[in-house]
Amino acid sequence: MTDHRSLLRAIFDAAVAAAHPDKMLRRHLPGPPRGKVFIVAVGKAAAAMAAAAERHYMDEAGLSADRISGIATTRHGHAVPTRRVEVIEAGHPVPDEASVRGAEKALALAAEAGPDDLVLALISGGGSANWIAPVEGVAYTQKQQVNKSLLRSGAPISEMNTVRKHLSRIKGGRLARAAYPAQLVTLAISDVPHDDPAVIASGPTVPDPSTLQDARNIVERYKLQVDDAVRTALTDPRNESVKPSDKAFERARFDIVAKPSDSLDAALRVAAQAGYEVIDLGADLEGEARAVATKHAKLALDARAKGKRVAIVSGGELTVIVRGNGRGGPNQEYVLAATAALADTKGISILAADTDGADGGGGSPTDPAGAMADETTFAKMREMKLDPVAYLDNNDATTFFEKTGDLVLTGPTLTNVNDIRVILVE
Repeated sequence: MTDHRSLLRAIFDAAVAAAHPDKMLRRHLPGPPRGKVFIVAVGKAAAAMAAAAERHYMDEAGLSADRISGIATTRHGHAVPTRRVEVIEAGHPVPDEASVRGAEKALALAAEAGPDDLVLALISGGGSANWIAPVEGVAYTQKQQVNKSLLRSGAPISEMNTVRKHLSRIKGGRLARAAYPAQLVTLAISDVPHDDPAVIASGPTVPDPSTLQDARNIVERYKLQVDDAVRTALTDPRNESVKPSDKAFERARFDIVAKPSDSLDAALRVAAQAGYEVIDLGADLEGEARAVATKHAKLALDARAKGKRVAIVSGGELTVIVRGNGRGGPNQEYVLAATAALADTKGISILAADTDGADGGGGSPTDPAGAMADETTFAKMREMKLDPVAYLDNNDATTFFEKTGDLVLTGPTLTNVNDIRVILVE
């Protein structure tokens, strides 16, 4: 008999391993420059990527220590030991004062580089919160409030980052301006649907097609609670993001070294090897978590009714419209909504988790990565008289799965290629 929980976790772990910096960064690193290497890294994989780059240039390419320097800003709990790169742990999903310090240091370091130097930008998901450098007239606390409003709005990540880019001195191509005229190479781990470079960590080193008007439209569409200073900043032409014609990109290169589809493929292989017919829903799903979960639950029920043994697998980044005051994230909410739709159905098990090891939460390294559910969950739900719909209404999936013992706890994984969702149907 298949141990469904162990298999669900093996599928998820394979997805995470496929995107670890130690596995895939080295082959993308550029050759040593004539001058120095300046490493500027941001996001949940920042420290791990910086450490891998250090090893390559110092131990394999033979560069002396005085030719390498850097700053890596990552989420609290995601630091690893480094030799030449300073590591700053900063807030996520809500930025903190360390996010400001990391951004300022990255801008200053990039500005030191000259024509013979290499600025190596190592970008990963979470960078939009880990680096904030507010534009003139906007305080750090006001940027924090914008971020909180965006997180509660249910807006997709592309729209969230459009607003962030137009309130920042580092996002939307501005780090590329600071690095010019040095050679600029960006290596990115994508955590966004469709792998748009301008969306990953709000595109600090690439041209930005969005505009101040786009940002204002998003503020109005979602009725975001923002200060007057923020509204004023979004009308100031000096805060327009950097466009493709800018000379900042003359010596710039951008490569994605790991993307959600790579991890999804790894997950699909494990499911297929376990004997399941695979239903691949793609790596770029978007939408509200509970609505997507309801659709996927129906797919599972239809497959079971036809006597199929299938694995329904998907990636992408779902959102949550916050209506209550509970705890959770989109993956836990997805599993909770699926649990409500599948209650008392035998032969179906579910896992949804974020590949970075944190699904929502308060920014702690111990935050859950997601949740899983199966027949034992349904039994506990009945025994403890837990109403999944009531917990959904309060956006309190974490409390629900704490009670049933079904949280997925991984700790920091040191990478981030979005979410993995798996439904196994016997």
